[in-house]
Amino acid sequence: MYRDHTKVIRIGDRVIGGGNPILIQSMTNTKTEDVEATVAQILRLEEAGCEIIRCTVPTMEAALALKEIKKQIHIPLVADIHFDYKLALKVIDEGIDKIRLNPGNITDQSKVKLICDKCKEKQEIHEKFPDFNVRNYGYSQLSKFIENMNDIVIESKKNAKIAKYKTKSTGRKKTNV
Repeated sequence: MYRDHTKVIRIGDRVIGGGNPILIQSMTNTKTEDVEATVAQILRLEEAGCEIIRCTVPTMEAALALKEIKKQIHIPLVADIHFDYKLALKVIDEGIDKIRLNPGNITDQSKVKLICDKCKEKQEIHEKFPDFNVRNYGYSQLSKFIENMNDIVIESKKNAKIAKYKTKSTGRKKTNV
């Protein structure tokens, strides 16, 4: 199987990217605020082989629930943040293993910088904020993003076109890790 060389990222006690094995991850479909239902679903997913779990964080109540959810599960927990930078700041305080933040949803560079600064403050920038639009970027591109958000979004689109071209030209399936 063809795999592009990717950056190694630590998520909790797991490692993805590089030559590491591909890990199975899933996302809950419960209301994250409902700790009991969310934990029950995650434990079922763990039994089925899930190795990383992602929960959406649409409210402050959901952000606060993650701390209790994390105590009751055995796999790394990823917070999926949309639109409200304050939720990202809160889940960092709650000890989340990773943040998934889409730059198209939080467009104010100063808000993204606050999130990055908070991660740096905890010395976990590479573990907590490794991706934009589901692609892994390193700290240098994160800095570039803060300086000029449009450039990184354009760069992301170029990378997607290159990956699509590689898939078509080689006939091999591309796997993002």
